[in-house]
Amino acid sequence: MNLQERFLNYVSYYTMSQDDVEQIPSTDRQFELARFLEQEMNEIGLSKVFLDEHCYVYGLLPATPRMEETKSIGFIAHMDTAPAFNGKDVKPQIISNYDGKDVLLKGSNEWLKISDLPTLTTLKGKTLITTDGTSLLGADDKAGIAEILTAIEEIIANKTPHGDIWIGITPDEEVGRGSDKFNLNYFKADYAYTVDGDYEGEIAYENFNAASATFKIHGVNVHPGSAKNIMKNAASIACELHCMLPVEQAPEHTEKREGFYMLSELHGDNTSASLSYIIRDHDADKFYQKQEYCKKIAELLNFKYGEGTVDVTLKESYRNMLEVMEENFYIIENAQRAIKSVGLDLISTPVRGGTDGARLSFMGLPCPNLGTGGYGFHGPFEHISVEGMKMAVSIIKELIANPIKK
Repeated sequence: MNLQERFLNYVSYYTMSQDDVEQIPSTDRQFELARFLEQEMNEIGLSKVFLDEHCYVYGLLPATPRMEETKSIGFIAHMDTAPAFNGKDVKPQIISNYDGKDVLLKGSNEWLKISDLPTLTTLKGKTLITTDGTSLLGADDKAGIAEILTAIEEIIANKTPHGDIWIGITPDEEVGRGSDKFNLNYFKADYAYTVDGDYEGEIAYENFNAASATFKIHGVNVHPGSAKNIMKNAASIACELHCMLPVEQAPEHTEKREGFYMLSELHGDNTSASLSYIIRDHDADKFYQKQEYCKKIAELLNFKYGEGTVDVTLKESYRNMLEVMEENFYIIENAQRAIKSVGLDLISTPVRGGTDGARLSFMGLPCPNLGTGGYGFHGPFEHISVEGMKMAVSIIKELIANPIKK
């Protein structure tokens, strides 16, 4: 398969992960693609190909003669798609020689608009792949998988000298658990790159600190005709709680390194209610302050309505990899050289999200993030160009062909 065919094959698999499930993978459907990838890695010629019980797929391309003294490199991508939008029955639209104008998504009759996504104009003349509007596309991160395996296939075909190259494909990245069961005792890379970013030419080594906050509200429900001084309406308290968070610190009002609270789920009635938030900030101190403020909200509402009315549970998901990268900056410089060598301008912006690489960096595997060439992830306006994917393949090949000495 060529790169485009490989990508289109991968997005045909339904691999959406699921929040609030303790097992890994969170959905068994991810195994279907994992088994195919296991087979494909064997067919390409990788060794030590292994699909484990948690749906992680590993493989190794051993070093060629006289390249054993270079550091081993790894490439990592994830197979799951985000639960934020439908990932089933993906019907890609393929537009050759894209004209740079708004695109009709024929399944929903919505438009992919330049006014919403101005970067579309940079893709004029390229082969554009979009959704039909009824699902996300899955470029995040099946484009990364396709790019990694295509690069490996071409390295083998071209007989390019290389050190050990490890491949890791993970489940459940989109629900914050993609690195939880990653086996670093098996995956022996000295350093790695996740291929899970946006623009081709991107090298990202700064990401959000991330946590979740879940508020449980316990009300007292009585007949409204006799409710005075007795009723505690859990749904009303939930509204009050949400209004205590700063409006300007919501995703729709923040950018660059600005953090936020995002209400991701809300359920409730008079008797009980729950609110789930994600908390994000690049700055470690501000991240800690946001979590403390959530505790303060619960404390204030319990003082007002009585102890035990509001419970809050905080759980950290991942941290900003910058502190690890600052001690291993040669990995960034290596990627910067590779990006420049294929004729692209460097793009390095703080990731307003996270990757498996953030967690893996703190587990002992320094792992910044490379771009895939995709845009508009996690929704019906997701799109990618074939040419952008090819540039990502070229960058991976440059990194392989110019390994770091031990």
